[in-house]
Amino acid sequence: MTDTPKSTSSRRDFLKNTGTIAAATTLAAGAIPHVHAAADGTINVALIGCGGRGTGAAANALQVKYGPTKLVAMADVFQDRLDISHRSLSTQFPNEVDVPKSRQFIGFEAYKDAMDCLGPGDVAIFTTPLAFRWVHFGYAIEKGLNVFMEKPLTADGPSSKKMFELGKRAEEKNLKVAVGLMCRHCKARQALANKIHDGDLGDVLTLRAYRMAGPTGSAAVGPAPDDKSELEWQIRNFHGFLWASGGAVSDFLIHNIDEGCWAKGAWPVQAQAIGGRHYRGNTIDQNFDSYAIEYTFEDGTKLFVDGRTVPGCNKDFATYVHGTKGSAIFSSAGHVPARSRIFKGQNFVKDEQVWAYPDDEPNPYQEEWNDLINAIKEDKAYSEVERGVKASVVTSMGRMAAHTGQIITYDQMLNCDHAFAPDADKLTLDGPAPLLADANGKYPVPMPGLTVDREF
Repeated sequence: MTDTPKSTSSRRDFLKNTGTIAAATTLAAGAIPHVHAAADGTINVALIGCGGRGTGAAANALQVKYGPTKLVAMADVFQDRLDISHRSLSTQFPNEVDVPKSRQFIGFEAYKDAMDCLGPGDVAIFTTPLAFRWVHFGYAIEKGLNVFMEKPLTADGPSSKKMFELGKRAEEKNLKVAVGLMCRHCKARQALANKIHDGDLGDVLTLRAYRMAGPTGSAAVGPAPDDKSELEWQIRNFHGFLWASGGAVSDFLIHNIDEGCWAKGAWPVQAQAIGGRHYRGNTIDQNFDSYAIEYTFEDGTKLFVDGRTVPGCNKDFATYVHGTKGSAIFSSAGHVPARSRIFKGQNFVKDEQVWAYPDDEPNPYQEEWNDLINAIKEDKAYSEVERGVKASVVTSMGRMAAHTGQIITYDQMLNCDHAFAPDADKLTLDGPAPLLADANGKYPVPMPGLTVDREF
């Protein structure tokens, strides 16, 4: 396998040029075929959640430098998503994709069928909406499988507690678990974080992070067409619904929030925030389209995070650190490349730059997979669950602060008993959605100052 990633694009962009939706096909009935481990040490992979993120993650899995790896099973709720993903991956990786119709599974129970095709040492990829993380992770632990899970892991307190406990169980079984906060695997960011923690900026006083863009993903959702059920529409447009994604804050801002916490070397203890809905038209989603969050760390240091999905406005996508001895650009212009740099002043002017990452930056989407497969091959202890859940809780803490208009602490977020999708393990495509519309087809939206003990 090659050491050089075939693409530096994000998982979200992976399917832009893959063609039209294939016609739905009938899944052949029969027993679940187990794929036995190869004598050459091949690691088999099952993909659960075949959208753009999942297809991109599978592509990274199939080009790891510590391979060989092979995709042997796929599962999704929707046939068209699986068909597009299978066609894309088979075209790019004809020798690494071995997923006949008998190992293509559709439905809410399909995750079990896909994981039943794997054996110990293999990897299950979870890239469905986050409401199903604890459901899928629990089954993977029962099966003794290693796991890659896309971020965020949780959107509420009850599921966060479940994931903390599942993470402990996975560690007890020596399972290797990666979480898709790929920026943590960026070589440039790692080098800068080490310099900050070694004191190159002095005491860190303020951190700032921005993801301000036009309309992003499915954050703004219009009414469902007549041929789509309420549940199907919510899953297909998961960014718009808090139960499915944590909304725009959890899904889009978590990377920058995690970067700020990483640079500081701590997790914040509380958050206050504001936000609002503008130019909404006939949208039915639960998101604000602008958020401004102020996080406070235990020592009083602040992390300011601004997010926006309003068209026609100034754009910024970066994380900055200010200290007593200078400042740093932790990341700039998105996820790849970070272009991490240090300045002796606070203005980020070129003639005050004192350090920049000196080498080419490997793609962090690929690096996180290289690290996971290496840990499996070398049998190293490897779990990103606790950090992934904490990053998810901190992100949700800021979101809840904006949605309620209250100061929200870490403990309040973790212990809030509002479960967004408590029966995620019991959903059926012809059954009700976790979130139900009113008689006018509208969903509950956050009302800061009016609804203060829960988000909707």
